[in-house]
Amino acid sequence: MAGVSILPAEVLLSKRVQEMVLNCEEPQPPYICRDDCTDTDVFVPPSQPPIIDFSILSPLESSTAQEELQKLRSALCSWGCFQAIGHGIPKSFLDKIRQVAREFFEQPMEEKKKHAKGVEEFEGYGADPVPAEGQSLDWSDRLFLDVYPEERRKPKFWPQNPRSFREILEEYTIKMKMFTEVVSKAMAKSLNLEENSFLDQFGTQAPLQARFNYYSCCQRPDLVLGLKAHADGSGYTIILQDDVEGLQVLEDKNWVTVPTISDALLILMGDQMEVGSQCPTFQIAT
Repeated sequence: MAGVSILPAEVLLSKRVQEMVLNCEEPQPPYICRDDCTDTDVFVPPSQPPIIDFSILSPLESSTAQEELQKLRSALCSWGCFQAIGHGIPKSFLDKIRQVAREFFEQPMEEKKKHAKGVEEFEGYGADPVPAEGQSLDWSDRLFLDVYPEERRKPKFWPQNPRSFREILEEYTIKMKMFTEVVSKAMAKSLNLEENSFLDQFGTQAPLQARFNYYSCCQRPDLVLGLKAHADGSGYTIILQDDVEGLQVLEDKNWVTVPTISDALLILMGDQMEVGSQCPTFQIAT
């Protein structure tokens, strides 16, 4: 990259990674982060994040449910994350939200930019705001939306195309709201707390956000990360992966690749949950 002028982060963030890829641009130094956040070799441990089957957690009094609650407690106290199956959301619907997100990012740039955010803003289409000094930029584009409570929504950022986007996201929000209640109760019970303790802590109007990440191909994948290592400030994060592995969690000082399970939802503890319980906060990268 000798002889190439280095653009400031503010200028790079006003562009889109997808545009840079289409123009065959190599990542500039602000995107290069491999040397300071993770090794290129990913540790493959004998085990991965535990899988919790929520379909057998009701009724909670059954012996099978109690065994699954103990697995959940162990997952929270050791891993700080787990993969949830048996959550009641059909795989066919999860495929719909994956597909509509893919269709959004595959649209012409002019269409996506109708919902663009400013460099310093967080909500909308684009990249995260300018990071702290010394932090690298993410090699990805994303769409970030407030989805609950409804009065927090900003319609200008909600895509009109694909035409089914809004309807599917609204339904997804309803399903996630219901699932967060189920997860919060199960986690509380597994930690021998009152069932509604986390729900009371978060409140009935606890905000929900949806974030869709798009990771473009890169000519130098050895130098960049789609999403740099971080811990979420939320109570917990629910992640729906696609069929391409790449998401990693930091476990016992090793980066572990999370297996993709088409009908599973990955639950990651955030900073708020660490404060409110004995669960560890987890770093993630992809």
